[in-house]
Amino acid sequence: MLAQLTTPPAGRRRRRLVWLKSGLFWRTFFLLSILTTVSMGSWIAMISAVQRGPQVEQTAELVVSVVTITHAALTHSAPDLRRELLFELVSNEGIRILPLEASDTVDPPPDNPLMPDIEALVKAKLGADTRFSSRVNGVAGFWISFKIDDDEYWLMLERERLSSLTRVQWIGWASVVGALSLLGAALISSLVNLPLARLTEAARAIAQGKRPDPLPEKGSKEILEANRSFNQMVDDLQRVESDRAVIMAGISHDLRTPLTRMQLELEMARLSADAREGMQSDIAQMDAIIGQFLDYAKPTEAATFVPVDMSDLLLDSARAAERMQGMRVHAAIAPGVHVLGNATDLRRVINNLVENARRYGKSPGSDVTEIDIGCEIKARGNGQRAVIRIADHGVGVPGDQIAQLLKPFTRLDSARGQANGAGLGLAIVERVVTRHHAELHVSNRDGGGLVIEIVMPLAA
Repeated sequence: MLAQLTTPPAGRRRRRLVWLKSGLFWRTFFLLSILTTVSMGSWIAMISAVQRGPQVEQTAELVVSVVTITHAALTHSAPDLRRELLFELVSNEGIRILPLEASDTVDPPPDNPLMPDIEALVKAKLGADTRFSSRVNGVAGFWISFKIDDDEYWLMLERERLSSLTRVQWIGWASVVGALSLLGAALISSLVNLPLARLTEAARAIAQGKRPDPLPEKGSKEILEANRSFNQMVDDLQRVESDRAVIMAGISHDLRTPLTRMQLELEMARLSADAREGMQSDIAQMDAIIGQFLDYAKPTEAATFVPVDMSDLLLDSARAAERMQGMRVHAAIAPGVHVLGNATDLRRVINNLVENARRYGKSPGSDVTEIDIGCEIKARGNGQRAVIRIADHGVGVPGDQIAQLLKPFTRLDSARGQANGAGLGLAIVERVVTRHHAELHVSNRDGGGLVIEIVMPLAA
């Protein structure tokens, strides 16, 4: 009867994702956005610097011309016609002429970065006593003082004739251009990353054992060559898989047929019992090595995956191990654990792990091999997973050599004892587990021994 074993809960690993590293699209988008912002800022600064001088001169010339012409018109017009002239200036040109009184309420000149330079140019031509104001007696406008003989007057121009783009207008135009630039950056990022996204999806399909749809052979020269090369690689891999299937069938037939014939001849030969037993052991070892090579080379196709009752499969393996000589099995297997996979390959994985524990996991100072077999459903990541755990009570493996166990043709005999084989047992396990989109964890057991843990997604 199988004893009960309670496996300690495994620790949970936390995964932290940085938003900026979540995809190449966002990196490209932000780089293009920063480049656009810097370019716009440089462009606005350059336009402002280049435009400042001509704008100052143009505004000053306009002010001087208006004042000079108005002064001349008022000076040379008949006194009885000046009222009509002033009315016509207001109506048609937006120019108002008012006497300058000492009691006038005068505000400072307009708050404009160009105003100091404009004042300097206008005073150089109209006189240093020329005054400027943005509001006289509560009336807003662009006010300039001038003299006719000994009388002083105010001349008011409408601000629209002198105004350039205001700060609010600059911000508005910059916002429109910035929004259009961001849309363009998003479009460019999508177009740039779309071929790479397709290539990534196709590569992921190959990793899952599927044959992806051919990538479109169009676009720029680099994308065209990359997609064409990838499609050619997919065809080559498919051809290699077909050739490997033929080679595997040939190896199984061409090598095992002579071994069977040798076994038959050995039975008929007149040999001593020791010689016969030794040769039979050699033949069995050669057959086992050939089987390991074939198991390692055999592909696991995702198309063959079906819901598998892992609880029943582990119970069968535990009962079979219990019947082996020198084996003691402790099982803690939760019922009804179903995973998605290939039942034959998963059974091969469990058998390899049990056989590995039987060969290398004998308890120190004893000929008995104790194996713990467990299976339960645990929360891992964003969902639940089936956790399969097989452990022995042997001497374990040095911590710095655990990674070597999963490499093909590797046997740590110094740590785990001598045994026959090609060193493919755990490599086969790792290969099959990876193709089932599962995780394989190897560690030393508390109290001695090796622990193999497989974390698999549950069947829907």
